[in-house]
Amino acid sequence: MANPGTALRTEVFETLHINTPATERRAATLAARRSLKKDHQAAWLLNAVRCIDLTTLAGDDTEDRVARLCAKARQPIAPDLLEAVGVTGLTTGAVCVYPTMVAAAKRALAGTAIPVASVATGFPAGLMPLDLRLAEIRYAVDQGADEIDIVITRAHVLRAEWTALYDELRAMREACGGAKMKAILATGDLKSLENVARASHVAMQAGSDWIKTSTGKEGVNATLPVSLVMCRAIRDYHVQTGHKVGFKPAGGLKTAKDAIAWQVLMAEELGRDWLRPDLFRIGASSLLGDIERQISHHVTGRYASAHRLSLA
Repeated sequence: MANPGTALRTEVFETLHINTPATERRAATLAARRSLKKDHQAAWLLNAVRCIDLTTLAGDDTEDRVARLCAKARQPIAPDLLEAVGVTGLTTGAVCVYPTMVAAAKRALAGTAIPVASVATGFPAGLMPLDLRLAEIRYAVDQGADEIDIVITRAHVLRAEWTALYDELRAMREACGGAKMKAILATGDLKSLENVARASHVAMQAGSDWIKTSTGKEGVNATLPVSLVMCRAIRDYHVQTGHKVGFKPAGGLKTAKDAIAWQVLMAEELGRDWLRPDLFRIGASSLLGDIERQISHHVTGRYASAHRLSLA
C-alpha cells in the first residue's frame, strides 16, 4: 500500500538523540546473531536475490547493456542450480536504470512482473533547480518507470530546514504520480546519525514509499549502524501511522555475507514482513555474482570459476 504521508510533525524528531557507540555495538553483533548453514543459508541468499534492484548507472550505458541486465534479472541464478534446490520463477526485485534507459528496460522485461526503477532529480548530487528535477521525474514516469529513486537536497538536512525538505519531497511525491517513490538520503553526506534519523522521518511524512541509504556514489555508502537507525525510524513511523515504509540499502553491499547481515537486520528490527521485495530492496550490481557463486558451492560442493557464471 502506498504511503500517503502526513503533515510535517517536527516534534517527532527534533529532540531525538542517538547513542552512537551503542548503535555501533548493536550493529556489530547482527551478523553473529544467527548461524545460517547449508539449506538455511541458501534460502536466505535466494530471498536476497528476489529483493535486489539490479542496477546499471554508468556513463556508458547503452540499450544493449540494459537488455543484458534485464536478461539477468529474469534469470538471476543458473537454471540448473535453481532446479537442484527446487526453486522456480525466481527473479530480482527490480531493474534500476537512468531515465533515458527506462523504455529499453520496459521492452526487455515485457511479459514479466519485474518493475523498472529509475533514478531521477539530478542523481546523484541533486544540485539542480527543483523544476528541472520534477521534470526529470515526470519524464521517467512517462517512459514507463514503476518506481522513482529520488535524491534529496542534503543542505536542507545540514541546516535543519525541515519545512524546505518536506515541501521538496511532497512535490516529488506528486510528480511520481502512480509510481512508487524511494527517497535517497545520501547518508554518508549527513554527518550524524541524528541527521539520518530526522531526514528519515521527514521523508516518510512527505510520502516516501521507501527510504534508501545512498546513491552508491558517496564516499561512505550503506553501513549497518546507519541502516539500524533508519529501520528504527521506519518502525516508529509504522507505530505512529500504521503505514509500512520500505527500506533500501545501496552501495557497499558486495558479498553474500552482506546480503545475510542486512536481512538479519530487517528480521530483528522490523520483522519478517520486511524480508519481502515490496518492503526491502538491495541496490546492487556486483552482489548477485557472489550470491550465485555461493549457491553453486551449496549445490556442487565447490566454487564455480568466474567465467562459468553469467555476468549481470
